[in-house]
Amino acid sequence: MFLRVFKVNSNKKYLNKMLSKRYVNVDDSKIESLGVVFNMDEIENFGLFKNLAEKIKVHPNNFKVIGFTKDKKTNLNTWDLCFNEDDFGWKGEIKNVELQAFLDKKFDVLISYYLAEDLELKLMTALSKAHFKVGILQNDPRLNDLIINTNLKEFDVFENEVFKYLTILNKIKK
Repeated sequence: MFLRVFKVNSNKKYLNKMLSKRYVNVDDSKIESLGVVFNMDEIENFGLFKNLAEKIKVHPNNFKVIGFTKDKKTNLNTWDLCFNEDDFGWKGEIKNVELQAFLDKKFDVLISYYLAEDLELKLMTALSKAHFKVGILQNDPRLNDLIINTNLKEFDVFENEVFKYLTILNKIKK
């Protein structure tokens, strides 16, 4: 318990350092790949993201979904990857090879679909090497390049807004 407080503080400092160095570069390159980070404790229907990927014309091979849960006993789904607090070490260290591979992939767009103020979710978003990051309004606006102010339960609104703004930014293939 005592060491956990130090670990959390270490990761918070690392997150702030990462976000303060972040450089936002929005260009008009087309979207070829899409990554999604979401909180399984808030939403379980990951199929919604498949529909969004199809709508913005991302090939299924270039689409990856990753979930996070606080519950260490959750039955992991076979659909993709799911992680918990144990996969994170001190100073933003990632202990899981699959999670590190996801974070190292240079997605054209990363969608962070969560409202929870979990440090691990924020680390996943910040550590991602994605070129353009989209998320829901949170306490720290430095996490995402495009922020959609909507409720988690209103995914259709989120999907329409993402599509609209990606079209405006000329990022969707015709």
